Amino acid sequence: MGKLVYEGSVKAEIEDRALTHLQLVITTKLRRGEPFSFTWREDMSVGGGRTTVWVHAGSSLVFRYSGSRQPSINRNWIEALAFTANAPSGLYLVPEPTEPASAPTTKAPTPALA
Repeated sequence: MGKLVYEGSVKAEIEDRALTHLQLVITTKLRRGEPFSFTWREDMSVGGGRTTVWVHAGSSLVFRYSGSRQPSINRNWIEALAFTANAPSGLYLVPEPTEPASAPTTKAPTPALA
């Protein structure tokens, strides 16, 4: 289980594979100078509910992974997450869509976001 740390104090536990995909979307948005909100659901062990943060070029973000290997990238998931990040509601984690059998995956992240 990985962690996203925002501004040194707000932390979200997110599975490594999902965190990798979120990192690709978040860093792409920030490279483009596009601020956005990011919302996640809190685990019941910390009281449940949800947290929303405003992510911008000056945000301090740490992506901490429990595993050492980079997972394969699902471009369909990148596109689905980018769609939410570009919507008024902001980025939130959506379930990983399946990839067509012929779609290649890559270890080198080169997302094409809309």
